[in-house]
Amino acid sequence: MSQTYGIVAVSAAIVATLVIGSTGLRISRTTSDFYVASRTVPPYLNAMAISGEYLSAASFLGIAGLVAAQGVDMLWFPVGYTAGYLVLLVFVAAPLRRSGAYTLPDFAESRLRSRAARRVASVLVVGVGWLYLLPQLQGAGLTLGLVTSAPRWLGGVLVAVVVTLAVAAGGMRSITFVQAFQYCLKLTALLVPAIFLAVAWHGDPRPAAALDEPPTFRQYTQVTVDNTLRIRIHEPLTVTATGAVDGQRYAEGRVALDPGVHEIRAGTVLRFPPNAPVPERESAPGPHTGASSWATPLSGGRDEHPLYTTYGLIVATFLGTMGLPHVLVRFYTNPDGRAARRTTLIVLALIGGFYLLPPLYGLLGRLYAPDLLLTGNTDAAVLVLPDRLVGGVGGQLLGALIAAGACAAFLSTACGLTLSVAGVLSQDVLPSLGVRHFRLATLLAIAVPATVSAAVSGLPVANAVGLAFAVAASSFCPLLVLGIWWRGLTAPGAIAGLLTGGGSAFVAVSLTLAGPLENGWAHTLLAWPAVWTVPLGFLTMVLVSLATRDRVPAGTEAVMARLHLPERPAGGQGAPTTRRGVTTS
Repeated sequence: MSQTYGIVAVSAAIVATLVIGSTGLRISRTTSDFYVASRTVPPYLNAMAISGEYLSAASFLGIAGLVAAQGVDMLWFPVGYTAGYLVLLVFVAAPLRRSGAYTLPDFAESRLRSRAARRVASVLVVGVGWLYLLPQLQGAGLTLGLVTSAPRWLGGVLVAVVVTLAVAAGGMRSITFVQAFQYCLKLTALLVPAIFLAVAWHGDPRPAAALDEPPTFRQYTQVTVDNTLRIRIHEPLTVTATGAVDGQRYAEGRVALDPGVHEIRAGTVLRFPPNAPVPERESAPGPHTGASSWATPLSGGRDEHPLYTTYGLIVATFLGTMGLPHVLVRFYTNPDGRAARRTTLIVLALIGGFYLLPPLYGLLGRLYAPDLLLTGNTDAAVLVLPDRLVGGVGGQLLGALIAAGACAAFLSTACGLTLSVAGVLSQDVLPSLGVRHFRLATLLAIAVPATVSAAVSGLPVANAVGLAFAVAASSFCPLLVLGIWWRGLTAPGAIAGLLTGGGSAFVAVSLTLAGPLENGWAHTLLAWPAVWTVPLGFLTMVLVSLATRDRVPAGTEAVMARLHLPERPAGGQGAPTTRRGVTTS
C-alpha cells in the first residue's frame, strides 16, 4: 500500500470525524443532550449509529483474519454478533427504553431501588468497556503501522486523542452523527474493494486452492519474522535465510529444514520457493490435520476441544450483545419503545449485510497472503489484499480506502465505548457537576485502556472482543432478562449474580490474558468461559432472590408496568428518572 495514499485516506477519516463531532458544540446544551441526545434520535439514524459502533475492529479486521487462519468455523463470530440482536429485540429493546434510564447502572438502581446494585453494575460497565477498548486501540496501531510504518503505540494514542475530542465536544448528539457516517464509510470500504478483488480472483485458474491444507506459497515469497517464533515442518523444505535459524547465523544462505520444530529468531528474513507449504507456528492453536480441519466447521483447530469452544463462542456472542454498555445506551436515545424495536430490526439488516464481506476477505487472505499465517499477523489480511491481487495504482487506492474504513471501525466503536464508560464515571465516580465533569470523565475513560493496551498487543483482535462479550453475557444478560421479566428479582440476588457470573468471567479473562495455562481443559474453560459463567450468573440471581424474597423492592409492580406498558402518546419520553440530583424526563 502506498504510504502517501494511505496517510491521506486515514487523515481524511479522522478529519471527517472531528468535523462531524464538532457539531455537538453548537447543538448540545443540556445534560440530556450529552447522555441520550434528549431521546429524539429517529430509528434509521439510530440504527446506522448502532451499526457503526458495533462493527468494530474485530468485525472489520479480526473476522477475516480468523477465517484465513482457522477456517470457516470462525464464521460463528459474525453469526453470533448478528443473532444477538434477535435476543435484544425480543427481550430487552423496548422495555429498556421505557425504563427512563440513561445507563445500565441507572436501570439497576431504578429497578431494584439499591445503590449497592448500582455500584456493582458501574464497576462491571467500566470493566467491560475498558476490555473492549483494548482491541480497538490494537487495531488502530496495526492499521496505522501498515499505512505509515509508525510504531504501533502511536496509533492507539492518536485514536485516544481523536475520540476524546469527538466525545467531549457534544456527547451523544455528536457521536450519533459520527457513527452513522462511519458505518457508511466502513461498508463502502469493504464493498467496493471486494468487487475488484472478486473480479481479480475469478481470473485465477485454481480458486479451489484456498481449501488446500496446509496452505502453500503461490509464488516466490519473502517473509520477515518480527518476533522470535518456533515453526513445525512436516516434510523437508529448503529456504533462503538471512538471520538466525536454530541458533546459526546465515547471510543469504540456503537452509535445509528437516521435519520437526525449528526456531526462527526475530529479524530473520526467509525466502520460500513457489508451491512450498506454509510452516505451522508451533504456538498457534491446533494442528493442520487435512483439508477438513480448515474447511469444515467444528473440526478444527483453534483449540483442543473444538465443540466446546464453538459453543462457548456462540453463547458469548449471542447473549453478550445485550450486555454491551455502548450498544444498550443507544436504545435510551429512541423516542419510545416502538422506535426502539424498529431500530433493532434495521440494525439486523445493516450488520447482516456487512457480515457477508469479511469471510470473502478471509478466504482470499488464505490464498494470496499465506505469509501472514506464518507471522501470525492475520488481522492485516484485509489491508494487504488489494495490493496482492489488483496491484498498481488501483490496488493502492483500494488499499487506502480499506485503511480509511479500518480507521472508522476502531474510531466509531471507541467513541461509543468511551461515551458509555464516561457516562458511568461522571455519575458514580466524579462529583456530579453536569457537562464539565462528563468531559473530564471522557479523558479518564480512554486514558486507562490506552495506557495498558501494549500489554496485550499479541492478542488477536476478534478473540479479545470475544472475551469482552463473555464478561457482558455473564453479568448484564442475567440482570436485564430477570430484571425486565421477573418480579421476584431482589437487590441481593442481582448483586450476587453480577459478582458471581461477571466476576467469574472476568477472572477467567484475566487468567487467559496473563497466559499461565496454554493447553488442556483448564485453558479451554478459562478461554471460553461463557458456557458455564452465564448459567452461573442466572442461577445465582434466582437462588439468592428466592432466599431473600422479603427484599423485593416496594413499588416493583409500578416499575414492571412502566417497563411493559406502551408509553403515553403525547410525550414518548418515558417516566422521570432521578440520578445523583439530576431529574430528567
